[in-house]
Amino acid sequence: MIIIGAWYLFALLMNGNQLVNNYERRNMDWTISSVVAEAYQVKRPMLPAPHQVIDELYNTVFDTRITSKRSLVFHTLITLQSTLLGFLLGTALGILIAVGIVHNRTLEASLMPWVIASQTIPILAIAPMIVVVLGAVGLTGLVPKSIISMYLSFFPVTIGMVKGLRSADSLHMELLHTYSANAHQLFWKLRWFSAQPYLFASLKVGIAAALVGAIVGELPTGAQGGLGARLLSGSYYGQTTQIWSALFMAALLGSVLVWLVSLAEKVLLRRRGLAHE
Repeated sequence: MIIIGAWYLFALLMNGNQLVNNYERRNMDWTISSVVAEAYQVKRPMLPAPHQVIDELYNTVFDTRITSKRSLVFHTLITLQSTLLGFLLGTALGILIAVGIVHNRTLEASLMPWVIASQTIPILAIAPMIVVVLGAVGLTGLVPKSIISMYLSFFPVTIGMVKGLRSADSLHMELLHTYSANAHQLFWKLRWFSAQPYLFASLKVGIAAALVGAIVGELPTGAQGGLGARLLSGSYYGQTTQIWSALFMAALLGSVLVWLVSLAEKVLLRRRGLAHE
């Protein structure tokens, strides 16, 4: 309630100031009551009020055909494709790197610093480079966005899996050694089992990062579809209500994806008899 009230207040102040400037520029008379009455009805407001964002969401989700480029569902599905593909690629890469790091100390010493350093590079700086390089070899559309999404999502999976694979109980490790278990058996019968809770914790972060990467990847590509394209076109034409509705849809999509990962985690833990975790 406090956030919504503050939102309406700032919308009144910002849009009201915009109206006053327009009135004075046109030498028109105005009153405070007229400014207040029109502040929440501006077609291109500096800050759209909550009800304006809700109206835009309703119109672009329910009152527009999904196949139309004006439909927010149409753009959401495009972003979802890049997000899921990038998430799958990032998860596979993260698990592969983590397994190598855990089983090879040389690889840990040489590769782990680069994995950490990769996240210090701003994604907005390398996204156009990825798009240009992949475009030069004929890879356009879904692939560049998925690669950018993968770049953001593999890191939390790598870190979580390294910790998870090393979390196996030392007594259990010694027990398997007494049975002459090899490295392959140790991995599948103990390490992988112990790492699963850590994996799902990192997947929740990874799926959210993959969504951010997919949206960022749509900005330099000049894509005609996707939530990133929706944000970009809204900024070009001053459609702030369109920008805010796309942001809310992205937040909703991210929440649903994280919830689905949490649901998969609960199902797995229940099958393992660890539902209390």
